[in-house]
Amino acid sequence: MSDVVLEIGTTEFRAKCYALLRDVQARRYGKVVITRRGKPIAELRPMANDAPDLFGAMKGRVIIPPGVDLTEPVLDDPEAESGERQW
Repeated sequence: MSDVVLEIGTTEFRAKCYALLRDVQARRYGKVVITRRGKPIAELRPMANDAPDLFGAMKGRVIIPPGVDLTEPVLDDPEAESGERQW
């Protein structure tokens, strides 16, 4: 992400709003400070990418006891256990 901070007045912001939104989304600016009469009134920042990567998220948190085979079927014949056959 860029560390560039753009300071812009409300009138200019209103005229360039869509272009500034695209620039912030593309991370050309780290922050846009909108001012009125030289005083900051708002900030525009890109959204933080807080979505964690799910691949490997549980690594080290699940313990499988020795001798347990996770690929082994739980039931010999699931249809026989329920008493119904689904065709």
